Amino acid sequence: MSAYDGEPQGAYHGAHVDPLAGLRTTDDPPWDVYLTGTVFLDIVFTGLDSAPERGTESWARGMGSSPGGVANMATALARLGLRTSLAAAFGDDHYGEYCWDALDQGEGIDLSASRRVAGWHSPVTVSMAYEGERAMVSHGHEPPPEEPAPECPPRARAAIASLTPGRRAPWIADVASEGTLIFADVGWDDTGRWDLAGLADLEHCEAFLPNAEEAMRYTRTDCPRAAAHALTEYVPLAVVTLGAEGAYAVDRRTGETAEVPAIEVEALDPTGAGDVFVAGFVTGTLAGWPLADRIAFAGLTAALSVQEFGGSLSAPGWAEIAAWWRRVGAYDDQDPAALRRYAFLEALLPDVARPWPLRRAVPTIGFRAGR
Repeated sequence: MSAYDGEPQGAYHGAHVDPLAGLRTTDDPPWDVYLTGTVFLDIVFTGLDSAPERGTESWARGMGSSPGGVANMATALARLGLRTSLAAAFGDDHYGEYCWDALDQGEGIDLSASRRVAGWHSPVTVSMAYEGERAMVSHGHEPPPEEPAPECPPRARAAIASLTPGRRAPWIADVASEGTLIFADVGWDDTGRWDLAGLADLEHCEAFLPNAEEAMRYTRTDCPRAAAHALTEYVPLAVVTLGAEGAYAVDRRTGETAEVPAIEVEALDPTGAGDVFVAGFVTGTLAGWPLADRIAFAGLTAALSVQEFGGSLSAPGWAEIAAWWRRVGAYDDQDPAALRRYAFLEALLPDVARPWPLRRAVPTIGFRAGR
């Protein structure tokens, strides 16, 4: 029995949708998406009325545990039907074993480029969600001396990279030279320089997907839409997420722009929503959808994810997307224009009455066999 609270082993197939079915040939790379990074064990507390105060004890109404870090993105991609390969280091402790099994057996993610590291403590993040925001505390020992990315990454249609200011990742140039499309995001620049020249690997990227604050700081602009246009001097496709306002995208090659408002939902936990957005956008891009459809789909998947605990295990699958589409279509007062915005989904959605039982984050990382 692996750490799945009594559920059977093996990846869920359920209402499987392959968004690239019409594009596949015998000459395709073995994987749709390759990514590398650090896997954390995420422990998320939600249902807090306010931020914890010094000298007091706070009780959360909800809690969930799940693989986090780069696992958020990998799981979101796999649940959208993309063949996903992940290179990461896993500790040989119980946390590492749980994360490995959850991704390999639970989600069907290829871990042949990953490795287990003897004696290494798995990184852990505790996230507390309250008032629509979150606060996080992380802990981890020094990472293994070898980079998690293999010298020869597996061939893939696309790769997702998190850029680090002032540092190149050699694998990015290598896979880009073989025709792999690179989709990049970036974290907060702790140096305070916010220098696009420091993101040297941006020259190899197909698309760059920062949030509004990051985009404006990097471009020295005071408008996220102006920032998106400025970023296309460095990368063909810029997508800037606007929080509650949705997202804005500019394609330099075609001159096309697109903006789609966010879907209003009651957010339980925002952990991993940005990763789910990127996964949705990559899916639509590889499937050849119009730009507006891609950012609409990305926003939808992110909105669905914040209604569940945790990062990786909150990602929606196609049956959940189908359930959402049928539910909003049944509202008598639904705006017809809003429905038309997502009508492109109709031909893709599985004919299911309810979502299949995707694994969700639970308070424990597993029960003993025979429980």
